[in-house]
Amino acid sequence: MLINTHALKTLGTAFKSAYQGGLGQHVSQWNRVATKITSTTRQNEYGWLGKFPSMRKWVGDRVVNQAAGHTYAIVNDDFELTVSVQRNDILDDNVGIYTPLFTEMGLSTAAHPDLEVFGLLKRSFDEKCYDGQPFFDTEHPVLDADGEPALVSNSGGGSGTPWFLMDVSRALKPLIFQERKEAEFVAKDDPDDESVFRRKEFEYGVDCRDAVGFGFWQMAYGSKQTLNATNYASARAAMHGMKGDYGRPLGLRPTLLVVPPSLEGAALEILNAERNAAGATNVWRGTAELLVVPWLA
Repeated sequence: MLINTHALKTLGTAFKSAYQGGLGQHVSQWNRVATKITSTTRQNEYGWLGKFPSMRKWVGDRVVNQAAGHTYAIVNDDFELTVSVQRNDILDDNVGIYTPLFTEMGLSTAAHPDLEVFGLLKRSFDEKCYDGQPFFDTEHPVLDADGEPALVSNSGGGSGTPWFLMDVSRALKPLIFQERKEAEFVAKDDPDDESVFRRKEFEYGVDCRDAVGFGFWQMAYGSKQTLNATNYASARAAMHGMKGDYGRPLGLRPTLLVVPPSLEGAALEILNAERNAAGATNVWRGTAELLVVPWLA
């Protein structure tokens, strides 16, 4: 193939088409557990997460809900993926070998939010949320009905494979995907580019800028105990009984059970089986939707 501007433009269009095809092949799961927040600066502050707003009886003046005194910021990071195409492969009409590579680039780009969101979920027993405690923890500080400090748990403890029960019916889901700059495909295919002069390579890349973080810890329950009916029931009870400051019920609904592939069978037995192992009616059938996440493997 003769290398000129027209030929390189045609080639770049073909590579971008393969990339976009890869984008379309991926089925995202991150948006089931995370809310997308558009960012317009280096970082976003989420100190307001310490306040769950609620209605009250209006007696006297209005009571202004002040954001609790927490400092929690999610700082955007840069991500990139670059593929080089050898000049000699273009000259020798050997560019077909690159099509699968650009398709995989598209798949990888589309999967990036999944990798980040569920990577954070895997670390959520250790990484801290807005109140300074790990997202799944036994000592989240709240105020009880009398306004006195109290500790609340959203963790089942244990040391096995983790699983998660969530309320994803609210405007803000348990996790946050913060996007500053969406992924953009860029072609560096000018014959006079330095990479062509020095290494005989044309470069094609994609880059984005984003970050992940935690929302309200009250809206998720994490456990490393064995996934069975007893522990599942305990998780549901803990979420149903969750209260905000001053003992205010939050009315949470555990709607989604999130598991890695290794726990799929146990989860299906709890949520789908008509009868339990003892032959009695399975009272937990259909009580939540199941999300099996390969990124948690």
